[in-house]
Amino acid sequence: MEEGTSKSPSNCESTVDYGDTDPFQWDTREDCEVRQILDRVGDKWSLLVIALLDRRRLRFTELRREIDGISQRMLTVTLRQLERDGLVERTVHPVVPPRVEYELTPLGATLHTTIRTLVTWTEEHREEIAAARTAYDARESPAPAEAGGRPVDARG
Repeated sequence: MEEGTSKSPSNCESTVDYGDTDPFQWDTREDCEVRQILDRVGDKWSLLVIALLDRRRLRFTELRREIDGISQRMLTVTLRQLERDGLVERTVHPVVPPRVEYELTPLGATLHTTIRTLVTWTEEHREEIAAARTAYDARESPAPAEAGGRPVDARG
């Protein structure tokens, strides 16, 4: 283990000295708590759940109906993880059959603000991204004469 490196996953100080040039640098090790949180809140299902729960409570079936392509199991796992992280609150109403609702916590609402900024950025730049994708695909597609024998580079 390198000198100055902690075994504790909650201490994610980088062993690389970035000086004062990058205040937003985080440790990229798998056991780093910051990376784990970013992995959780940055996955597509979490983003969609958080977006849907903005300013309203929803039942499990409503969430599943709204999120195209999510399985019941994946929605269950996503909601449990968001609840564990304190971003979503689960309320069970004592009726028969039990009614369960989900809503953002105040912490989850602050994350929604950040997600909204990301969505706005995406909407503002989607044409540039589409053009970049088209240009990339044109560069990476084999020419008709090379179609069967083009070597594959390190990217796949």
